[in-house]
Amino acid sequence: MKKIRLIAVLSVVALTACAPRYLQNQPVPVAAQAPVEAAVPVDDNAAIAGRVLQQINTLRGNIGLNGLTPNAQLDAAALAHSRDMSAQNRAWHWGSDGSSPLDRVQRQGFTGKLVGENISESYETEIQTLSAWMSDRDTRDVVMDPNATQLGFSWYKEPSGKIWWTLLTASQ
Repeated sequence: MKKIRLIAVLSVVALTACAPRYLQNQPVPVAAQAPVEAAVPVDDNAAIAGRVLQQINTLRGNIGLNGLTPNAQLDAAALAHSRDMSAQNRAWHWGSDGSSPLDRVQRQGFTGKLVGENISESYETEIQTLSAWMSDRDTRDVVMDPNATQLGFSWYKEPSGKIWWTLLTASQ
């Protein structure tokens, strides 16, 4: 039953992303959060990244956009930034060395065009994090940008359980 509620919440969030641009500036009612049974362990990297990719591609497909392809260079840049945000103890787009998202993807050898970066901290699961990104126009636009073809996604979990999330979208 709780999974059905979570699917219903994600569906509402996905539908708000489908609204025409002129309606997206209007206030959107916030759907009730589904209760969380327990924090999901963040230790199965392949399964977590796969769920995020599947959810994003489903959301994009619902409005006729092509799916994203995972990119190892973008994943590496996302992981490096997640670790760096933890070291800085703040979620922001600048690295401790002053690097921008573009600097970080280029360091990993990515030569395509960076579309955007989403970051977050303290969410219990990747699906809750994606749901939060989809409920905000700026972060939703990074995920749903029609020019994006590539996805980088990673996180860093501190021993305390705090999680730092980074998502990058780009095109080749």
